[in-house]
Amino acid sequence: IAAWVTYAISKKFSREPDRYGEGHVEGLVDSGAANNASLGGAWVPALVFGIPGDTVTAIVIGILYMKGMNPGPMVMITNPELLYAVFMTFFVANLLLLPIGWLAIKFYGQMLRVPREVLMPIILMLCMVGAFAINNTVAGVTIMLVLGVIAFVMEENGFPVAPSILGLVLGSMIERNFMQSMIKAEGNLLAFFERPIAATLGIITLGIWTFVILGALRKRMRQDAGSTSRV
Repeated sequence: IAAWVTYAISKKFSREPDRYGEGHVEGLVDSGAANNASLGGAWVPALVFGIPGDTVTAIVIGILYMKGMNPGPMVMITNPELLYAVFMTFFVANLLLLPIGWLAIKFYGQMLRVPREVLMPIILMLCMVGAFAINNTVAGVTIMLVLGVIAFVMEENGFPVAPSILGLVLGSMIERNFMQSMIKAEGNLLAFFERPIAATLGIITLGIWTFVILGALRKRMRQDAGSTSRV
């Protein structure tokens, strides 16, 4: 998710947005850096509150419970060695990132030589296997194929697919948390701005939305003005 959001923002502010989607360095670096930065942040709610920040930490929390460790507010008292182990793991992982990443680039770079006629069916087969493995039903494969066709039609007509995927992934989560917040605040929307940190995040969010909407309106006005002047 962090990579998709950063990729979209990077493309929006880039001087060469037309080169995105063709292996442009800006998009690769920005989305890769955001993806790596989000990994550490996902561990904060996982260790402090026992709430997984992503799929990886969800698996880790399950393993910790199996080993008799309870991630949560008391983890620093009951299992301090757990936190130190995580810190050391991140430290070692960052040291190994450069050599392993260099080797991975050499290896995966060879995949570019594989013809698309061979590579794409393999990717489609793996997607179908993954969709079937979630619930062991053909319905998952059917949904995947239907959504794939819809995404193809959207791409061919200039509609970005990433925002739609984010809406499907985050929609239920946002609705659930919003309803919980509204119940606690007794329906008062101003409760989101009562605390300094919450108010700051709320103002930043509203500012981003306003900036995006105004930018789209300005772009539309310039296009209309250009078409009018040509007439």
